[in-house]
Amino acid sequence: MLASETGKPLVQHVVDQARKCKRISRVIVAADDERIVAALRPFGTECMLTNPNHPSGTDRVAEVAGRLGKEASPIINVQGDEPEIEPATIDAMDVGLKEASFDMCTAATPFRTPADAADPNLVKVVISRTRRAMYFSRAAIPFQRDALEIQPTYYLHVGIYAYGRDTLIRLAGLKPTPCEQAEKLEQLRALENDLSIGVVLLDRGTHGIDTPQQYKVFVERYKHLVNRN
Repeated sequence: MLASETGKPLVQHVVDQARKCKRISRVIVAADDERIVAALRPFGTECMLTNPNHPSGTDRVAEVAGRLGKEASPIINVQGDEPEIEPATIDAMDVGLKEASFDMCTAATPFRTPADAADPNLVKVVISRTRRAMYFSRAAIPFQRDALEIQPTYYLHVGIYAYGRDTLIRLAGLKPTPCEQAEKLEQLRALENDLSIGVVLLDRGTHGIDTPQQYKVFVERYKHLVNRN
């Protein structure tokens, strides 16, 4: 979160993208460490310090939601390692949740070269015909058992969620579930408790910075963009 080779912390890039949204009225960083709050203070970023022992980001955001009034709904949870998340994607979460009957909403995009569906750092999602999430996994799903001419479509999960405030607080109150703990994917807690997750399909998407190599590539892209402008 605090890697700053671009001149600003990684999470500040996420904040800057969220501030460009047309449908968002307030951007808050739910921080688990005072060092994050201190690093973002020079940028005028609003932070709320939370319990450092939360098992997932959902629980952390829910703690902040609990401090806000009921008018703070829906709440959109953008992961702090998504520095290239597009503002239109964040706005689409608000639209998708309000127009559909799902309990919560997320996003996905078809895998494209050079992304590798077998990479466990890239989360996959299987989607029903009504664009409801069936399962999320670090494994390549759906598994292709036979070599057929028809290839399955692999969808890359984009780490963003939208929920009503009450749904979020309810979700955080549920105990971690077996699949969630096995895959280390917090969204599986919702599916294992029969909450429905709608999926907004994007023409293109971004993925989080999970490794030093991914961060290095991001820094190179960012510096190239700055130099070009």
